Amino acid sequence: MDFDLSEEQRLLQDSARKLVSRHIRPQLDSHDRERPLPKEVVLGILQLFAREGLTAPRVPIEAGGSGMQMVDYGVVFEQLPPVIAHALIAHEVTITRIHAESEEEKWRRHLPDLIAGRKICCTATTEPDTGSDPRGVKTRAREEGDELVIDGRKMWITNASISDVVVVTCSAGNAADGRALRRILVDRAVSPYETREIDRLGSRQGHVGEILFENCRVPRENALGRSDDAPRVLTTTWNGSRPLLGLMAVHMAQRAFDAALAYAGIRRQFGRLIGSTQLVQENLVDMATAIETSRLLCYKALAEIDAGRRANALAAMSKRYATTACLEAVSLAMSVHGAMGFSAELGLEELYRDARMLLVPDGTHEIQTLIVGRELTGIAAFRA
Repeated sequence: MDFDLSEEQRLLQDSARKLVSRHIRPQLDSHDRERPLPKEVVLGILQLFAREGLTAPRVPIEAGGSGMQMVDYGVVFEQLPPVIAHALIAHEVTITRIHAESEEEKWRRHLPDLIAGRKICCTATTEPDTGSDPRGVKTRAREEGDELVIDGRKMWITNASISDVVVVTCSAGNAADGRALRRILVDRAVSPYETREIDRLGSRQGHVGEILFENCRVPRENALGRSDDAPRVLTTTWNGSRPLLGLMAVHMAQRAFDAALAYAGIRRQFGRLIGSTQLVQENLVDMATAIETSRLLCYKALAEIDAGRRANALAAMSKRYATTACLEAVSLAMSVHGAMGFSAELGLEELYRDARMLLVPDGTHEIQTLIVGRELTGIAAFRA
């Protein structure tokens, strides 16, 4: 059992940190932190990632991806600013799904522009009244000649407003059954759809929005996989994404902890450094413990995936634990700073808002609990 990073992983980590400090952080700092980044900025960052093999890490080399181990991808991913990490994961997991659900001719036609970062993609599953149960989607796809016609509304879709391509989870059944899921690739230039940005608590430099499909006509050949493939592909890719979302929380908690530790060493109250008091030290210990345990659990889940083992429970556990523990760690960092912890200038309140957003994507905290419970007992509590 070895908890040390290999020399290659340390190089990956260092390279990611340099990429962020030289190219990504300046872009974030030069734009309004309360407004979504311009699309051209996101495209430029994706093209930087493309050169590092990060836009298709889960796709094999022979298909144009980088075929990275998930642990190695996690080492890089943890270093990325969360708002950029969220855009990247929405993009790359969609690429992964297109590759997994289509034959070679199809993915060779669609993937090159996406992998190179010339186009932005996303996955649209969640709806206004359907989130944790994708089998309940109401967006319909009906066949008309050589076309599929999509009608429906998707919400809380990362990259929605700046997307060029979206993979839509639809029901191909009728109103009575509504169970036959199928996933369809929609190219916005060929089959236009409407989008709207959603005003929200956190991730305000990112893009989280709503998509409206109204009589959206798509070539029939854009259907991906078989109708019974959709739940399996969603589950396997969610298993890889959940620990990565946990590492986004770790990134935020680490930044908050570093700020709190430094502040505890310079701030004085009652004639002494606050870092010398038992209560502040307890806060720092709790934060450090949350970060360490969250990081280890996320990397263990990624290692299980690399080993080819069933990771449903660990993936859900890692996201559930890391997002809640690290949210609490950011809150404790705010407490260490006192009133300054609430100031926009310091930036901890932004980290807190961003961290709170992570409890929902790719399965809410409650759904992660039920997934782990099902894996432990063999009994599903959320579907009869």
